[in-house]
Amino acid sequence: MQCIGDISEDIWEDCINLFLPIEMCCDAAIITSAPPWVLAAYPDGNLFQLTQEEIQILLRREEREKLFLQGITLAGTKCLLIRDNLYTEGNNTMDLRTKGQSRGSQAVTVVQIESVYLVVMGLKGMEGGPLNLKAFEMAGYIRETILQHTTHF
Repeated sequence: MQCIGDISEDIWEDCINLFLPIEMCCDAAIITSAPPWVLAAYPDGNLFQLTQEEIQILLRREEREKLFLQGITLAGTKCLLIRDNLYTEGNNTMDLRTKGQSRGSQAVTVVQIESVYLVVMGLKGMEGGPLNLKAFEMAGYIRETILQHTTHF
């Protein structure tokens, strides 16, 4: 996965757009931590507005317990941290829930895929468990896409 930076924006966009027409996701983004930025995001969602500061806080490895106390903001939306296994080998996921929104809360899952991270937001009323499974499926597809791209170039 050394060639992540060589993957075109079109490939990242294809990874996002393939899964969003499904009935459980309303938004998704692929982000990286070095430098912190959004590689691709669903154009009709809000996650394209993730800031560098939000990404740094979300992905920092130190003082993760503070995230449970302070919460996390994603694209300006406050979220509660439900479960943090982002840096736990074999799991590599984080589950959040939006709060304080007039349209109701939404589940959010973050999955680490080597040096990139997939952020997926569920539809209103969607439970976190099924969303987490769908995010794992999406992450597997993204891994395959990265592997195919890096072995062909």
